[in-house]
Amino acid sequence: MMMIHEAKVKSSGPSRQVAFLFSPSSPLPNSFSISVSHASPITSSRMFVGLHLPNHRYTRQISLNAIWGSSLRQSSSKANPFLSHTFFHSSLSLSKTTMVEDMCFLYKEFLVMKPPKRSPMLLRTAVIMFSMVCGVFIFSVCLKQISTQARTTFVNFKVIESHSHSRLKLMNTPHLLHYPKPVSFSRNECVHNPVLFFVILSNQRSGSGWFETLLNSHINVSSNGEIFSIRERRQNVSSILQTLDKVYNLDWFNSASKNECSAATGLKWMLNQGLMEHHKEIAEYFNSRRVSVIFLFRRNLLRRMVSMLANSYDRYAKLLNGTHKAHVHSAEEADILSKYKPIINSTSLLDDLKDMDMKSAKALEYFNSTRHMIVYYEDLMRNHTKLKDVQEFLGLPQMELRSRHVKIHRGPLSDHIQNWNDVNKTLKGTVYESFLEADY
Repeated sequence: MMMIHEAKVKSSGPSRQVAFLFSPSSPLPNSFSISVSHASPITSSRMFVGLHLPNHRYTRQISLNAIWGSSLRQSSSKANPFLSHTFFHSSLSLSKTTMVEDMCFLYKEFLVMKPPKRSPMLLRTAVIMFSMVCGVFIFSVCLKQISTQARTTFVNFKVIESHSHSRLKLMNTPHLLHYPKPVSFSRNECVHNPVLFFVILSNQRSGSGWFETLLNSHINVSSNGEIFSIRERRQNVSSILQTLDKVYNLDWFNSASKNECSAATGLKWMLNQGLMEHHKEIAEYFNSRRVSVIFLFRRNLLRRMVSMLANSYDRYAKLLNGTHKAHVHSAEEADILSKYKPIINSTSLLDDLKDMDMKSAKALEYFNSTRHMIVYYEDLMRNHTKLKDVQEFLGLPQMELRSRHVKIHRGPLSDHIQNWNDVNKTLKGTVYESFLEADY
């Protein structure tokens, strides 16, 4: 059987001609085009081309070799009114057993194509399957969101309600906890969070700056620095107590303040900043306000002396590009500052060390009645787990504490003292001989 693959239509003026192209025994394509060329006048204003099923009465009446204007009227015109016009019949096979009906209407100026009719069953099945897949996906997303929300709620509840072991111990002694009411701001949702008051008592160049930065790396700690380095704040007892009230009322602001939700707030106080002169009134204040005291000392007083002399020199020399820095944050800066080697007065060295030792002992004596703990710089350097003891003392949840400070004078002291031989000779055979070998 001959199959129609393409019908070309060409038009040139009023002359019109239809030509059909055939190929033998090929499957019918899904779509085909029909174009008309007009080589002879069309007697009818409309041409009807029909491709019918085999059981149609006109399907097998016309040969595929029929030409435009041929005697197609030999079919029964009485049975079909379309036979009064030019028409053409051809049967097309989609497969060996299936026939397709295609309708084409050709007017003088345009051509309308009607695609083959298909069963909607496949389309309906596809729509149903797509709907089912979408429904399953939406259900799984909703189920996942519900489970995530429930899990998040549980975690938040656990964090809010849980307390550290050290905080629970302090809550058993409620006189140590406070609920400050600052005048400069509102604590908002943290108004019911208790706060512990503390103070760090230390000497210059004993690691107190490094220690305070460690504490301030804790999210619940506000240590407000060396407040009494300003002389006006310590000129008398009244100014000292007013300053302390402002700090412990959370009305003191600086870069370390975490005022609203602080669990522990305090300051760093050097022994030579009015503390020893007014120790009696200050001790009474600490006891009445239930302030916890952290003593931070340095065992190796010789290393402390080297650090003090080098720091005093840099105040005027300003070795770091014309800037004085008591603490550095890089190894390069530490190396620059450590190049200066001070000369230690070996004649007064023993008396100076004894004097330093006595001041620390007196501080312990003056504030022995307070709630306190003693921390040594060397212990913190060798064993960072000592910081856990400090956190427990302050009633804080345990965290890893960090500091950017870099140690300046590293290695043996013989590398940092210009008159090392004199110092070594002076301390040999004394109670301070161990300072010569100590690494910290």
